[in-house]
Amino acid sequence: SVERRKEVLTKIAQKVVDLRLTPVAIVMLESGKPLSFVGSQLMVFFQPIVTSLFPFQQYDEIAALLEERTNVEALIQKIEELEDGRRDRKG
Repeated sequence: SVERRKEVLTKIAQKVVDLRLTPVAIVMLESGKPLSFVGSQLMVFFQPIVTSLFPFQQYDEIAALLEERTNVEALIQKIEELEDGRRDRKG
């Protein structure tokens, strides 16, 4: 569902921002975007990062989401939005 997609992408983005990995994550997501149609290869690339941040049972759901280029772009935008919010609160 659309709500579940938003929830999962927000969770990923929040974890990235909390761990101060925004620049690395954005570079990796941007570089992986051209490969998003080749979902299995993209998820092999992201597997060590994703499984270190999230429970393994969510991996399949995250993999399915990141197979679609629009979801990758939505994740990048959410990370940037949350990072901007963190910076605003900080000072």
